[in-house]
Amino acid sequence: MSEQPPSVTLHQVRDYQFDIAFEGDMAHVLSDEPPPLGRAAGPSPSHLLLAAVGNCMSSSLYFALTKFKNDPGGITTVARARIGRNEAGRLRVLHIEVEIRLGAAAERLQHLERVLGQFEEFCTVGASVRAGIPTDVSVFDGRGVKLK
Repeated sequence: MSEQPPSVTLHQVRDYQFDIAFEGDMAHVLSDEPPPLGRAAGPSPSHLLLAAVGNCMSSSLYFALTKFKNDPGGITTVARARIGRNEAGRLRVLHIEVEIRLGAAAERLQHLERVLGQFEEFCTVGASVRAGIPTDVSVFDGRGVKLK
């Protein structure tokens, strides 16, 4: 991990569209709100939140699996949000569901119970978001068997 904390810079392009610049030479991302506010020209802030949580959970699972020399056979993750109104009537992300699918069958993976029991705790973003938004994570193997 780098010594400098991560940062992004956002520049308004127009209305609800923002150009998001990352550190270094990383590609920029254009974010936008969906209609009726924006034009859906890019991912919304909710999409970016889901991408961050899903990516972090997937990376943490990959790290935990490969620590024991496992080949997950590819990882596909879908993160979904339930958005609704809070007690004050404001729209909020009320719940996040992360579904991770491995390409490999469970029998091919060593120390799977240990991996599944702890990988979420190593996910910096997911664990941080979970402190404020209920988050459920499911893991399936390459045969569609639910492991967690």
